[in-house]
Amino acid sequence: MALLQLTYASQPFGFNGPSLAGILLDARRCNTRDGITGALICRDDLFLQMLEGPEDKVEATLHRITKDDRHLDVRPLSRKVISDTGRLFPNWAMRDDPAQTWVWSRADINDGAIDRATETDVIAIFERLAGNPA
Repeated sequence: MALLQLTYASQPFGFNGPSLAGILLDARRCNTRDGITGALICRDDLFLQMLEGPEDKVEATLHRITKDDRHLDVRPLSRKVISDTGRLFPNWAMRDDPAQTWVWSRADINDGAIDRATETDVIAIFERLAGNPA
């Protein structure tokens, strides 16, 4: 079955522990219901997320995220069709990970790294995360 793998970046609004916990709780509940897997890399200046699942469900999820006031400046970064065996996070309704130093620095983001990132650059970040045990 063909699925959609989509990544986006956004800027968190009101980022703190309870806000992040709420986002993850909502994501895991909805993603489990909708057959979506993925990961959220996060810190107070960056959300970088990958969603993998049925195209209509992934598109609906992205639409909800763009309307969520906890996300500012939602920017899709990559979109590709994958097979079910092509999921990077097949066992995760939503893996979360604090943004590590191998993700863009704050200075990089302020200097436009997200705008310059290629689809390959973004997917490589998630491939690296998928290779690290939780």
